[in-house]
Amino acid sequence: MRIPKSFLIALLLLTFIQNISAQERSKIVFTPQWQPQAQFAGYYIALEQGYYSQAGLDVTIKHPSATSDIIKILTMGEADIVSAFLIHGMKAQRRGLPIKHFAQMLQHSSLMIVSRKESGIESVEDLGGRKLGIWSSGFDDLIFAMLEERKIDVRIVRILNTVNLFLEGGVDAMTVMHYNEYNTIVNCGVNPEELNTFFMRDLGLNVPEDALYCLESKYKENPEVMEAFAEATLKGWEYAANHKDYAIDLVVRHMKNANLPNNRVHQRWMLERVLEAIDPGEKPVGRGKLSKQDLQLVTSVIN
Repeated sequence: MRIPKSFLIALLLLTFIQNISAQERSKIVFTPQWQPQAQFAGYYIALEQGYYSQAGLDVTIKHPSATSDIIKILTMGEADIVSAFLIHGMKAQRRGLPIKHFAQMLQHSSLMIVSRKESGIESVEDLGGRKLGIWSSGFDDLIFAMLEERKIDVRIVRILNTVNLFLEGGVDAMTVMHYNEYNTIVNCGVNPEELNTFFMRDLGLNVPEDALYCLESKYKENPEVMEAFAEATLKGWEYAANHKDYAIDLVVRHMKNANLPNNRVHQRWMLERVLEAIDPGEKPVGRGKLSKQDLQLVTSVIN
């Protein structure tokens, strides 16, 4: 069967237009601060649903290793945009690193301390003299600020990234994220009724967490690109809130591609908690924005 010449011309023209369109899109390498999990579902969806493409962006999501320094990845030019804890980004800026905060994804702190009720730790003041497990990966700023403010002297035990030491009784209490390690402890057979929980947000330290950063020079060159990335990402999170099963399917696919173990129930818990943290709630600020009050709070913590 002969294919009409007009059809071939139209096909070639369409391919040519698509190639031009792809070339015109701004190429962005985005690196989240951790390995694939539901904490980053909004980014996966923004890519999969074409929100980045519609915003004129050609985005590649490149996860780091478990030991990577996310700020170093940005400053070394290995990524155009990274997600990082707000407090980490601000400390890097204090050190003189030329990075720019341009969006605030998570509005609330999910950091908490957990202890077994049988330990007798009924308040954070009861931590005095006890073993407190704290991650070695830089999530200790708020914990130390809280301990210093309340003049609580604890025995610090550095932990890499598991809850095993807590489960085995090697520490009396441990810092965890509500959307992640807390649920891991519960999934390991510890009933929530057996635990005491102390949220940093309930102790006057409701510091926002995941923020978006780029180099100052990149932002000055084309702020519209960075803002477009943030807006498309928020659309991805909105889609995730309304299509949770699809979001988990996508998360699990990314985890499998990275050869990571995955648990749909745990990832569902994480997704729902992260969606709660994205919502400003009563804060006088819109999604993706950083309030002056929160900026002042973080400044007071790192001073």
